[in-house]
Amino acid sequence: MQIRLDDLSGPEVAAFLEEHIQDMRSVSPPESRHALDLEALKAPSIRFWTMWQDDLLIGCGALKTLSHDHVELKSMRIRASHRGLGFATELLHFLLDQARWQGAERISLETGSMPFFASARALYRRHGFIDCAPFGAYKPDPNSVFMTRLVAKAQRTA
Repeated sequence: MQIRLDDLSGPEVAAFLEEHIQDMRSVSPPESRHALDLEALKAPSIRFWTMWQDDLLIGCGALKTLSHDHVELKSMRIRASHRGLGFATELLHFLLDQARWQGAERISLETGSMPFFASARALYRRHGFIDCAPFGAYKPDPNSVFMTRLVAKAQRTA
């Protein structure tokens, strides 16, 4: 398994992200869709990584800089066939390390409140994220759960 900084130019990445966007469209109402498309992920404030097993793209995740000490976790996804095998935990640890190395003191995220997102919320809570108020440009939304944690106190858990 390898995680690498990605320039979002590969066709595998485009297809993987399109599948992510389609999943979000299928479970979230239009006003509550916050997943970024391929072009939006190319913004200068975002760093994007992909996770590979041999030549198979199995995951991705991004960090968006909100301020000098606050980043947002974006577009974290694991291929359906690889969920429940520890890849999400490995990718999350990697992204927490990247946030720390970037100098962030806090990492926050938005995810859905629907049952579809229950396993994601459980993963984040297992790794120290707690519910919080909307941050950045987000507004209160019954379809969203906002979570945050300190990076400086990040500890790996099983």
